[in-house]
Amino acid sequence: MNSSNAKDSNVLITGGLGFIGSNLAHRLVSLGANVTLFTKTASKLANIREIQDRVEIVKGDMLDFPAGIVKNKEVIYHFAGQVSHSQSFKEINAKGTLRVLEACRQLNPKAHIIFPGTRGQYGRQEKQPVTEKSPYNPLDLYGVSKTAGEMYCRVYWKIYGLPTTTLQFSNVFGPRQQVRHGEFGVLNYFIRRALKNEPMAVYGDGQQLRDYNYVENVVDACLLAAGDEKAFGETILIGSGQGVKFIDMVKTVIKAAGSGSYEMAPFPEFSKKIDVGDFVIDASKARQLLGWAPKIGFEAGVKQTVDFYRERLDEYI
Repeated sequence: MNSSNAKDSNVLITGGLGFIGSNLAHRLVSLGANVTLFTKTASKLANIREIQDRVEIVKGDMLDFPAGIVKNKEVIYHFAGQVSHSQSFKEINAKGTLRVLEACRQLNPKAHIIFPGTRGQYGRQEKQPVTEKSPYNPLDLYGVSKTAGEMYCRVYWKIYGLPTTTLQFSNVFGPRQQVRHGEFGVLNYFIRRALKNEPMAVYGDGQQLRDYNYVENVVDACLLAAGDEKAFGETILIGSGQGVKFIDMVKTVIKAAGSGSYEMAPFPEFSKKIDVGDFVIDASKARQLLGWAPKIGFEAGVKQTVDFYRERLDEYI
């Protein structure tokens, strides 16, 4: 799906008021798609305020997923889930995914389901950059739950022929992500602290590499994968391929905000246990299979994100 064939397409986004889901919804609406957003709560309406009158919103819980909602949908982005690393033991990530898959198997077996994986599935890796052939080594329950969801998608493709694709994202940041805490989305959280001229804690020596991925680049990948038969049954890493030191990320945020500071601190015990060390993605498969490459670089993405929250920070804290 792209700008040439998105018009008048019928798309469902579970978790559609969330970070990636809402950014995807904005793009799809701009392309003329008919977009339905499934959400548990309407508390994030700020994420779609510009397009609220041009999307359908269905409220419900993933554990009581209304199967009929998948009818006549050509693409389903199943982005609903618990993203907190410390709370991901909840059943929604695994059982919710099964409910979507089973609904499509029974009512709409031609729908293309796109499932978001995570770099957390790979955990610590001895070799960088990470590829789709790198072994899974999740260090937290969030990575485990995402791996389970991916395996469910793979089985439904192999056994039932249900078109599924897992896109594994690394350190996505950008407008419309929460900024209240650093449990997930730490870059956005640091933007909040910088705009408030508050100090940021950098754990360890700050030299660990991360592969930061601006959300608009991720949306590009989501659109390119949609309906592409080459992507059916595949797992595809989506990352910039650029390793940025954590301390340099912090300095970039401070520079873009024009305020803020940082201080070095030892790793908290739990954070140290689940820290993956260096992590950089080899996105060769995404380039070859989807023709995808990031269009917006790290510094430009940080600046655009800072500009967004400079105007709308009060809506997100």
